[in-house]
Amino acid sequence: MLTVWGRKTSSNVQALMWCIGEMGLPYKRHDAGHKYGGTDSEAFYALNPNRTVPVLQDDANPPLWETGAILRYLAHRYGSESFWPAELLAKTDVDRWAEWSKLNIAQAFTAPVFWRVVRTPEDKRDAEAIQSAVAYFETRLQIAEERLAKHPFLAGDALTLADIQFGHVLYRYYDIDIERSPLPYVRAYYMRLTSRQAFREHVMVSYDELRA
Repeated sequence: MLTVWGRKTSSNVQALMWCIGEMGLPYKRHDAGHKYGGTDSEAFYALNPNRTVPVLQDDANPPLWETGAILRYLAHRYGSESFWPAELLAKTDVDRWAEWSKLNIAQAFTAPVFWRVVRTPEDKRDAEAIQSAVAYFETRLQIAEERLAKHPFLAGDALTLADIQFGHVLYRYYDIDIERSPLPYVRAYYMRLTSRQAFREHVMVSYDELRA
């Protein structure tokens, strides 16, 4: 049994839970972080000295932290060959797109765009900074646009760990009140993700509790 600590409105927790959902693994999740608190306790410190979510424990194994490391663990232990290939070059191709997504997509969106739009009071929002951040973010999305013009998923013909790291950002990107560039292949890809039960359950989650 997997045990997860982390609130369902955390984007990193959403990536983890989507991965768990795609694999059909049994789990229990404890709300932690933000308004739920708990991360400042000694018990949580023993799980993760960084006091961040998510944290995952698989049965009696030691707790794991850092989302990318957790996802790779799950992919290696429970993932199918198509999701996390055994062959080194194929696996590395998936892994590079996963790492690219974390560094170039999630980090370019969450704080620079999402926090400025949703987690900042309307009268304190910097419209110019938001517009600039969206423009930069979409230069990164253009790389995915070119890739998705040739493949249905980021790393090829099947859903992989790379899509977990990339795709979970898109729900909020398409949901928040911003002007977006026409990226037809990214949009079509996102619509395909919305047909997946695990994506709808764990990623398409209300973020009203995060609003300023």
